[in-house]
Amino acid sequence: MVGSLFASTVLRGIKFLENHWQELCYDIKTGRLSDWITDSGCRNAASLIMKPNPEQADLIESICNYKSWEGIIRKLWTKARYIGCICTGAMRQYTTELEFYCRGLPLVSAFYACSEAFCGLNLEPLCKPCDVPYTLLPNMAYFEFLPVKNERDKSFEMKSSDEDTELVDLVNVKAGQCYELVVTTCAGLYRYKVGDVLMVSGFYNNAPQFQFVERKNVLLSVDQEKTSETDLFKAVTEAKALLDPLRFILTEYTSYVDTSSAPGHYVLFWEIKGKEGKHCKELDPKIMVECCSRMEESLHYTYKIYRKRNIIAALEIRVVKQGSFEALMDYFVSKGTSLSQYKKPSCIKSEEALKILDSTVIGKYFSPKPPL
Repeated sequence: MVGSLFASTVLRGIKFLENHWQELCYDIKTGRLSDWITDSGCRNAASLIMKPNPEQADLIESICNYKSWEGIIRKLWTKARYIGCICTGAMRQYTTELEFYCRGLPLVSAFYACSEAFCGLNLEPLCKPCDVPYTLLPNMAYFEFLPVKNERDKSFEMKSSDEDTELVDLVNVKAGQCYELVVTTCAGLYRYKVGDVLMVSGFYNNAPQFQFVERKNVLLSVDQEKTSETDLFKAVTEAKALLDPLRFILTEYTSYVDTSSAPGHYVLFWEIKGKEGKHCKELDPKIMVECCSRMEESLHYTYKIYRKRNIIAALEIRVVKQGSFEALMDYFVSKGTSLSQYKKPSCIKSEEALKILDSTVIGKYFSPKPPL
């Protein structure tokens, strides 16, 4: 198995290798570590096992020297049978890029866990990431569920105020219904709302299985419209399909609402990479404008109405340099975020984080007209 806790962490490792493989080969060939690695514990541990190995270095160099890194994981780790990492929820945006690097190896999301509790297991590990069902383990916590219903086009709202909604036990959930997860734990949490919206996708024997839908929060809103994480993900998925024929991959994205002018509008930051090492400066502006239009067409009905009435201005995509989102992660880690637990925010709320991304913008594109 090749993997880590999150899909984003696996990709960061691959990208680091992509940037430093020549130096790595030199170190293997000479049997010594690069001088910039100054941690004494790391150097001492490596010195115990490192010795010159020119054959190994030449083999790695021959693999990494290809123009395209498609399938690089299978080529470097020939005995790998699957990629183990969480690919659901906020991590699902990384599946396309992971599939490019592993080409054919299954992506296995083995478990569902959060800071509050270890919740469940994936008993169908070889299913597609978009279809992963989690079976909750009743001995991990006491699970209850707050019913959620579809108030409008593909956006989930609470049925009523939490005080008026009756909690549902694990054994009484219904297939196809969406719920917000509520946990009571031995550590002292009592009916704590985790904030995850889950849908009952089926049953394993008598145990209900759940698919992760989204985090329960409104991601973007200029006026009265409410755009959720799922709304945004689906719109981005539709738009990025236009990049596939051009052999480009959308590696990262985030968003925010720009209200510095009236009316306000949605802004998407996109980091784009070529499958054959092409730089994103080669992007066709017409294609990027079409991506803006495709996103607006894919958003919910309320957004489209407000856009036609000029209550919301044209959606904007800002393309940033490669490595911009790594700089964003470094910023949040410097502020105390755990590196292993880091999740790129779907919506930027920090002014400093926004400045980091804005400083790396290399192209701005707007939707030319309101969606039909």
